[in-house]
Amino acid sequence: MEQLLLSLLVMLLGVLSCVFYFFGTNWLLIIIFPVKHVSNEKMAQNIRRAAAIRPWLFLGPALFFLGLYLVYPVFDSVYLSLHGRNGEEFVGLANYQWLFQDNEFIESLTNNILWLLIVPALSTFFGLLIAALTDRIGWGNIAKSLIFMPMAISFIGASIIWKFVYDYRAEGSEQIGLLNAVVEYFGGTPQAWITIPFWNDIFLMVILIWIQTGFAMVILSAALRGIPEETVEAAVLDGANGVQIFFKILIPQIWTSIAVVWTTITILVLKVFDIVLAMTNGQWDTQVLANMMFDWMFRGGGDFGRGAAIAVIIMIAVIPVMVWNVRQANAQMEGR
Repeated sequence: MEQLLLSLLVMLLGVLSCVFYFFGTNWLLIIIFPVKHVSNEKMAQNIRRAAAIRPWLFLGPALFFLGLYLVYPVFDSVYLSLHGRNGEEFVGLANYQWLFQDNEFIESLTNNILWLLIVPALSTFFGLLIAALTDRIGWGNIAKSLIFMPMAISFIGASIIWKFVYDYRAEGSEQIGLLNAVVEYFGGTPQAWITIPFWNDIFLMVILIWIQTGFAMVILSAALRGIPEETVEAAVLDGANGVQIFFKILIPQIWTSIAVVWTTITILVLKVFDIVLAMTNGQWDTQVLANMMFDWMFRGGGDFGRGAAIAVIIMIAVIPVMVWNVRQANAQMEGR
C-alpha cells in the first residue's frame, strides 16, 4: 500500500509540475512580450516573438530529457569504448580488435544473425496470415485480441511462462513442462530443450515470435482494410482465385507496411536481451550481443571499455535499419 501511495503521489506531482510549467511559461511570455498598453506595431512584434518562442518552451523539457538519456549516452559509450577496464586509460581501438578475435563475440554475432533471419520473417508472416484470416470470420476481433494479448506481457514474464513449457525433470519424475508432457504422451523421451545447441536458439526465438506476431497482425490488418475494394472486385471479375488475389493484389499494395513491420521487429531483435537472460543467461551457445554487453559491463567481466565497445557495435547495426524504417514510414504517410 505504501508503494502504491508513493506511486500515486509521484504521478500527481508530475501532472501538477506539467500544469505549472505550461501556465508559468505562458505567464513569463506575457510579461516579457506584453500585448497590452503598447502600440499596435509593438503588439504585433511581441505576438510574433512569443509565437516563435512558445513551441521551443514546450519542446524544451522533452529535448532536454532526450539529450540526457539518448544523446549523451551515445557519446559516453563511444568514449568508454576507447578506454580501458575502468574507463580512464586510453586504449584506442584495442577493445574493437579484441572483439573480433573473441570466440564469444563471434558466437553472439552469429546468434544475432540467426535471430535476424528467423524472427522478423516468421513474425511478419504469421501476423499477415492471421490478419488476412481473421478479417474473414465473424469472431475475428476476439481472435485478434487473444493473439495480441502477449504484447501486454513483459519479455521476462513471457520467458517465465515459456520456461514452464520447456521445463525438464529428471528421468522417472513427472514432467510438468507442456512440451515434455506431450512428447512423453506420444511415447517419446523428455529432453532438456533449452540445453540442446542450435535448437535451443530456435526455442528462444519462438518466445519473441509469439509476442511480436500480435504487433504485426494489428499493423497489417489495418493496412489490409485500407485497400480499395474496387481492386479486389476487379481481380475477381478477371477470374483470379483467392491465392492470386492475396499474393498479386493485396501484398503489393501493403508492401510498405510489411517492410515497416519487418524492420521494426528487426531493430527489436538486434537488441534482444531479456529473453536470453531469463531463459539461459547465454549458456549452451545461446549468447547474444546485448547479453554479452551486460555481462562485460555490469557482471563478471566488469570491463567498461569492452562492454561499451559491444554497445557501439549494436548501435552501428541498428542505425541503418532504423533510418530506412523511418524513411519508409514517412513515405507511407505521404502516400508514396
